[in-house]
Amino acid sequence: MTAAALVFAAGCSSGGGDEPDNGKSPTKPEKSTQSPTGKPGADAPPEKGSAKVTRTLTTDLKSPWGLAALPDGDLLVSSRDEGTITRVDGRTGEKTELGSVPGVSPGGEGGLMGLALSPSYASDHMVYAYFTTESDNRIARMLYDEKKPSGEQLGAPDTVFKGIPKGVIHNGGRIAFGPDKMLYAGTGETGDTGLAQDKESLGGKILRLTPDGEPAPDNPFGDSPVYSYGHRNVQGLAWDEEKRLWASEFGQNTWDELNEIKAGDNYGWPEVEGKGDGDEGFHAPVAVWKTSEASPSGVAHAKGSVWMAALGGKRLWRIPVRGVDGEPKPQDFLTDEHGRLRTVLAAGGDKLWLVTSETDSRGTPEKGDDKILEVEVK
Repeated sequence: MTAAALVFAAGCSSGGGDEPDNGKSPTKPEKSTQSPTGKPGADAPPEKGSAKVTRTLTTDLKSPWGLAALPDGDLLVSSRDEGTITRVDGRTGEKTELGSVPGVSPGGEGGLMGLALSPSYASDHMVYAYFTTESDNRIARMLYDEKKPSGEQLGAPDTVFKGIPKGVIHNGGRIAFGPDKMLYAGTGETGDTGLAQDKESLGGKILRLTPDGEPAPDNPFGDSPVYSYGHRNVQGLAWDEEKRLWASEFGQNTWDELNEIKAGDNYGWPEVEGKGDGDEGFHAPVAVWKTSEASPSGVAHAKGSVWMAALGGKRLWRIPVRGVDGEPKPQDFLTDEHGRLRTVLAAGGDKLWLVTSETDSRGTPEKGDDKILEVEVK
């Protein structure tokens, strides 16, 4: 067996998430957390939260992955395996395919993944996408012209950043514009664990770029796009009202993570999975889960908490991060009710959009899969 094949066989999560099952039976799930930096206060979230699906917006999506909200409340959703972007009416759920993204080469965990709107979308109408090609993972932007006929509304991709390592597994894929209007991208180490600690590699990192794809000014490593490193596979990025960046991360066989991201910090993989011993000089996670309970992909922030979509765990996690004194106490909701959960997006106030992931070759699709659900939280 080749070295790459050995990594594929041995370096995968047992949680049934975005990676092949290695056949190990996880122990009874444990919940272990570490304190975020939030301070106690009068605006602290209630000790117990809730999450309730209020409606199914749309059904019959195929391998949905990325989600972005348009100014009028409609949604754009990417199909990882089909390489298309579809507009979903935010009121009726009606679907309109905008077109395919040229150059997408789906396979394994790769394909058309994260979506984000330009911070100047009102004037430039640019949609950003993270996708896998024959040679790499890259980020491109496309003009979205609503005046053109259906199927022709996406302009040709303008590649703004390329060269992110690709693999059968661990391609990362989430992109988001931060409060600073910079473009952040979560990448994976492709199963080659050494890439995560190599600051010259783009794999196993969170990248920070200008909208034109240049390394953002004041990045921690000079003229480098690397913002943080030591990651295994980052598929969730979200900011809270204090402008703190939160990222979800797939563990291998033991611990999945939620991390608070600080510029220049090392998050430990592959030297540490989960909390470690606390004296290695790595930035420890805020919360960890057994992989059978999580295998986390998207995250969003709403009502003082980070909400995390779990693939293998088939549930929605709430991690309070506002006004918390001591360890946050994660709560899980919707367990085994809607299958694998891929993406969660804040929809304003107490609402979230939640995307299921049963048609991505890892699930057990039923009639109507996959879906976008509207969820009311507190």
